[in-house]
Amino acid sequence: MKSKRGIYPLLMILAFVAVSTCGCTKKAVPPPPGYGPESGAGQGGAAGGMGVNGDRWRRLGITTEAQKKEFQDRAAAFENQDVYFDYDAYSVSEPARKILDDKIAFLKRYPAVSVTIEGNCDERGTEEYNLALGERRADAAKHYIMNSGGGSFHLATVSYGKERPVATGHDEASYAKNRRDHFALKY
Repeated sequence: MKSKRGIYPLLMILAFVAVSTCGCTKKAVPPPPGYGPESGAGQGGAAGGMGVNGDRWRRLGITTEAQKKEFQDRAAAFENQDVYFDYDAYSVSEPARKILDDKIAFLKRYPAVSVTIEGNCDERGTEEYNLALGERRADAAKHYIMNSGGGSFHLATVSYGKERPVATGHDEASYAKNRRDHFALKY
């Protein structure tokens, strides 16, 4: 009986703590500068509902909603078209040159955007080998763009090796989809 009397005060304290912590409302804390919807983070740089009055749009030379829509459509096409490579290769093929030429035209039209070229490989080979091959693939695309004579573009490269496959199969069709450079915009 004595042990039951010791439990009741403990239960009362736990109930009080539970009620007092659950009754608090959380304050909305604004994100730090450079994060949140105005930064375009996680959206390829595109901010969904913003008008054209922001500094970012002025920096891109966009002053109307029609220009903004055109840019967003062209930016989506830019990011959704990857450059593919042959097995164990990093040379820029003829089809890849055509895609890169389209990307160069976009970069000339919008010189204030930044691009990260992401080199990727299929799952075959060691992690170290694929990281090096992904880097050579990203560098090959960067050199092609920079040697186009189109100006000074804001380009960076990164290699993901085999860490970011788009196709998870273990066949040649999947491997071919994973041997690619992906282009991520920031604006």
